[in-house]
Amino acid sequence: MGTDTATLIRRSARLEIDDLDFDSFRLTPLDEQSLRCLRYMHDVEGHTMCYLRDVLATHAHRDPDITAFLACWSYEEHWHGDAIAKVLKTHGEVAGPSRLAAARRRLPKRDALRPVFFAIGSAVMRQLTALQMAWGAVNELSTQAGYARLAQKARHPVLSELLRRIMRQEGRHIDFYAAEARQLLGTSRIAQRLTRFALMRAWAPVGSGVMPPSEVGFLVAHLFGDEEGVKAARRIDKQVDRLPGLEGLHLVETAATRIRPLGT
Repeated sequence: MGTDTATLIRRSARLEIDDLDFDSFRLTPLDEQSLRCLRYMHDVEGHTMCYLRDVLATHAHRDPDITAFLACWSYEEHWHGDAIAKVLKTHGEVAGPSRLAAARRRLPKRDALRPVFFAIGSAVMRQLTALQMAWGAVNELSTQAGYARLAQKARHPVLSELLRRIMRQEGRHIDFYAAEARQLLGTSRIAQRLTRFALMRAWAPVGSGVMPPSEVGFLVAHLFGDEEGVKAARRIDKQVDRLPGLEGLHLVETAATRIRPLGT
């Protein structure tokens, strides 16, 4: 087991929130736009296990470092969603298992076939793990940035502290995904070409395919559609540029400037 993975496992923990004053949201509730973002984030965090299902259907499950990381990653992501659920509940919102169950029932029937497609793809293309790690890095980078942007826009001290703690754990997830992607891409030109092609053709903001297009458009426009948001998107793209073979994709900036809520 690599040193970085061992460190991540040692530091992995349930998100500490017992000292946060969730009652403050009853006294100073969040605005509707912030709540709409939190509903989205809650549902996407709750979809983590479905993504894990897809990754484990591929050759990635044979790598003990990756599976050790994924165990910690999914555990921490669960508690991120649980913490967001507490915020929603203080606003009288439905959150937690009942909301997640309803969201999963709304998934298209083809979602059940995703593990099959990933297993077949992995059997045909052994470089698929490099793509999964790079994809994970982009998603975690944009997720962390999304939390930061929400904290800046909502300007609620308790929410800001909660999101800061989530972002700190997300930072370790970014480190692992990026390190694995860098290693796997750096040793295979085929992996670079496959990953670049797939990201250019298929990558979309986190939650696309899970959340309704109207919600994806709202979240992207609200968090990344203004000047500061575009700057944040460009910072993510610069980090992606550092991965072998992925220079100049501009994935997140393109999403930030092109995706808009339906009807605008």
